[in-house]
Amino acid sequence: MEFLELIKKRFSARSYKSDAVEQEKLNKIVECARFAPSAVNYQPWHFLIVKSKEQRLKVQQCYNREWFACAPVYIVVCADSSAAWVRKSDNKNHADIDAAIATEHICLAATALGLGSCWVCNFDVEMLKSHFQLSLEKYPVAIVSIGYVDELPKLSSTRKPVEEIVTFL
Repeated sequence: MEFLELIKKRFSARSYKSDAVEQEKLNKIVECARFAPSAVNYQPWHFLIVKSKEQRLKVQQCYNREWFACAPVYIVVCADSSAAWVRKSDNKNHADIDAAIATEHICLAATALGLGSCWVCNFDVEMLKSHFQLSLEKYPVAIVSIGYVDELPKLSSTRKPVEEIVTFL
């Protein structure tokens, strides 16, 4: 698939079939995330692949939405601030940025494999950290729901015109 076509095809899926996602596809998604760029190649991330009913229920408690509960897989993307590059001029830790890049690699990989995904940030961080015994340094940045799409969105996403978001200097 041509890259721009892939990007345009990706959307935030909020309707999933109950079909299981093949382990081979999950392995490919993880491989794509693993090769995401990171500051100074430190790769300060960790991925929790949540498939079992018991563990999925824990994730669902942290983001209680009906559509979300239908996803057969969640990938919890964690950043490790103790393993990240820190910019010296202002002490900016890049763990969250690096984890965000990996998260988008996950979403694009899912699309390329015929799966839907939705990047979720509006969850109970402390509850999720507690459920999965995450350390202070390793914290959840996003939850990505993954699965086969049951229903396409009725409205397509609009984008601002190039002239509104770009300044050529």
